[in-house]
Amino acid sequence: MAERLQKILANSGLGSRRELETWIAAGEIRINGQTAKLGDRAELNDDLVVKGRFYKVVPDDQGLRRVLIYHKPLGEVTTRDDPEKRRTVFDNLPRLHHGRWIAVGRLDINTLGLLLMTNDGELANALMHPSSEFERQYAVRVNGRVSPEIIQKLSTGVELDDGPAKFEKIVAEVDTEHANQWFRVSLKEGRNRMVRRLWESQDLQVSRLIRTRFGPVLLPRWLVRGKVFEMPAADIEGLAKAAGLDPRPPAKMRIIPVHPRHRRKAQQRSRK
Repeated sequence: MAERLQKILANSGLGSRRELETWIAAGEIRINGQTAKLGDRAELNDDLVVKGRFYKVVPDDQGLRRVLIYHKPLGEVTTRDDPEKRRTVFDNLPRLHHGRWIAVGRLDINTLGLLLMTNDGELANALMHPSSEFERQYAVRVNGRVSPEIIQKLSTGVELDDGPAKFEKIVAEVDTEHANQWFRVSLKEGRNRMVRRLWESQDLQVSRLIRTRFGPVLLPRWLVRGKVFEMPAADIEGLAKAAGLDPRPPAKMRIIPVHPRHRRKAQQRSRK
């Protein structure tokens, strides 16, 4: 994706296209170390120097559908403002220039793993709506012996305080004759603490719970806890299509100032 340089700069409020064309003609703008010419195009993540100031080309948040894969660690709460001042899942997310990040569902403070974040409320609602039936998959460690009868009950359904519930799939990862057994389970509902409550209905306690998949989105094995990965546009549109939403038009591009601690790399490129 590339756009004419003067269009990107105008989208960012640096001036009118006509004025910006005079800057380009005067050699006052550089792209990745090369003096820009009229008709040049810039792409995402290009480095620009405009009248001696360093900028980076980024997508304009407004109208752009973005999705983050966040590897939630233990001890963080899925809320924007916590009265107890605990760390939240929003603390280390990239800054948005328009709108705000929305968590797709919740993970409790003692659950870690995959948490999707999006700036698109329509997409968040579609992913969380019960009618979507997106499957959530978890790795779970259970204290106590899990008999075949218990697995059968949890697969066919048990009665919880807020209605019947069951696992869509339940697979033992190790020998079920020992304590501290690992299972891989999946369900199509997002009710509060549902995985833990299903096991507790059989007088068993969950000692570790990790969400590994939400619908078609897997938690990357290489993604470190507490870090985020932004899904590529094609994958986001595939997820939106699976949720029954129409595609979005390509995003516009704009520029943002380069932070001083990242400026050395931009300066090296500008001197080439």
